[in-house]
This record gives sequence, structure tokens and C-alpha cells, in this order.
Amino acid sequence: MLNHTSVTEFLLLGFPSCHHQQRLMAITLLASYLVIFVGNLLIISLVLPERDLYRPMYFFLCNLSCLEIFIATSILPKAIGNLLMGNKAISFPGCLTQCYFYSLLGSIQFVLLAVMSYDRYVAICHPLQYPMLINTQLCLQLLLGSWAAGFLATVISAVLVARMPFCNANRIDHFFCNSMLLIKLSCAETQIVELIPFVASSIILLGSLGMTAMSYLYIINTILRLPSASSWHKTFSTCSSHFTFVILGYGSCIFMYVQPSSHHISYNKAVALLNTVVTPLMSAFLFSLRNQMMKGALKAAWKRRVINFREPFST
Repeated sequence: MLNHTSVTEFLLLGFPSCHHQQRLMAITLLASYLVIFVGNLLIISLVLPERDLYRPMYFFLCNLSCLEIFIATSILPKAIGNLLMGNKAISFPGCLTQCYFYSLLGSIQFVLLAVMSYDRYVAICHPLQYPMLINTQLCLQLLLGSWAAGFLATVISAVLVARMPFCNANRIDHFFCNSMLLIKLSCAETQIVELIPFVASSIILLGSLGMTAMSYLYIINTILRLPSASSWHKTFSTCSSHFTFVILGYGSCIFMYVQPSSHHISYNKAVALLNTVVTPLMSAFLFSLRNQMMKGALKAAWKRRVINFREPFST
């Protein structure tokens, strides 16, 4: 049965309490989006041509950077446009599409973070077996598994939301289409439809968090057995960026999606900004500037560029 609804568009209220700072906020979000896009694109462009970085860790890092770009692109351009133009409307299909891709990409990202923690666990706790255990075939299987898990976790709730009737209410008190807020606007019974995305997000978040926590418990146990403080520092530095990103990402999303009874919309918006802007911004710097091999690749790329620039003038 098709969805029968009188609502053709929704209004994203955004940040009504910051009415006089709309343009400043738009410029801030635009600058953040450009840094997220360029920073993560830089990571990808550094890894692909550098043979020394053809390792599982950097394969997963490239995919994480792609996801960061896709997530930011699914949210920020529309939010920036709304702030600049003052037009807060988003079409019904556009709202559903934004809901689905944000949920899908976010679910994939958390499963991928768990996969990356497993990669670090094997590299640190079983270094001699690492090349045999984490091979190219397994990397591809883990990546496809991450996408499959994200798809399965979101497709059912997406179909149910798309079939729900919406009668008159069309105001969403957020800066993007949030599935839980969208469900509350329906004029039909929503209890089951609310429960499904809550359960799915809980499984993805808590399941991947459990795997990540278990990996890091083994990693910390292995590090504490090392004979010197310099060995501790050198070993932990290989996963400190991932660990910091995990804390920021999981903390913000658990606050937003595993508390369905929360009515503090302003807090949810602030946490959503942390998740969609601050965390992707930090990831670009955490995984590039704090990683010795990435810094080495950046220096090598800069030297090649300088040499290529000078060659025409030296002939």
C-alpha cells in the first residue's frame, strides 16, 4: 500500500534561538564543511599513490574518510543553504532521503570503527600473525560486511517511515531530517515504528562499541606487559587517534539515539553538531597530523610538488 499524505514538504527549524547569528553560523558551517571535505580528501590522496601505505590500517582509514565526506555532504550543504537563504523547506522525498543516508552512513561508520579496532588488536597483540590474518581478501570482506550491516540496520525502518501518513504537522525542530523526530509527526500509530530504529541503532552502536572495547582491553593489557615506557608510547601511538575518534563518535551518538525519552532538543542539536561537524573535523587532523607515516607521506608529496614546480625553470 502506498503512503497517502497531505504533507509535501517539511520545515527544518534549525537554530531559532540564534536568529541574529544565522549568517555567522552559516559561514562557520561552510568553513567547517570545506575543511572536512579537503582534509579527508587529502588523506585519500596521500594514501592511494603511496605504496608504503598499502596496509589494512590505511585501507580502512581511506574508507572512513570517504564516509566522513558523505555524512557531512548529506547534512551540511542543506543546513548552510537554509541559514543563508532563510528557506527552511525540504521536500518530502528529500527529507526521507536525508534521513536514510545519514542513518545508513552513520551505521556503516560505527561498524567500520569496530573493524579498525580489531585490526589494531591483531597488529599489536599478534604482530607475527598479522600479515597472514589481516590479508586483502579479509579486508574486502570486512568492508563489505560493514556496508551490509549498515544496510540491514536501516532499510526496514526507512521503508516503514516512507509508508507512514503525515497529515498536517510538518515542522521539524532540528537542522536536518532526524528519523525519530520525523516519526513523531505522523498522524498514525508510531509505537512500533519508533521501536524498530531504536533497537537497530542500539544493536549497531552497542554491538560495535562492545567489540571495540574488547579489542582495546586486550591492546591495553598487551601494552602494559611491554618492558619500557618508550615501548608503551610507541605502541599506543599507533591507535591513539582511532581511540580518540571512537570516544567522540560513540559518546555523541549514544546520547542522541539510545535515549528515546529525551526531550532536550537543544542538547540533541548541540550533540548532533558535535557528531556531524566537530568529530569529522578532528578526524582529518587526528589521522593525518598525529600519524608519523601520514606526515611522512605528506612531506614526500610536498617535495614531489616542489620538484615538479622547479623543473621547468631549471631547464
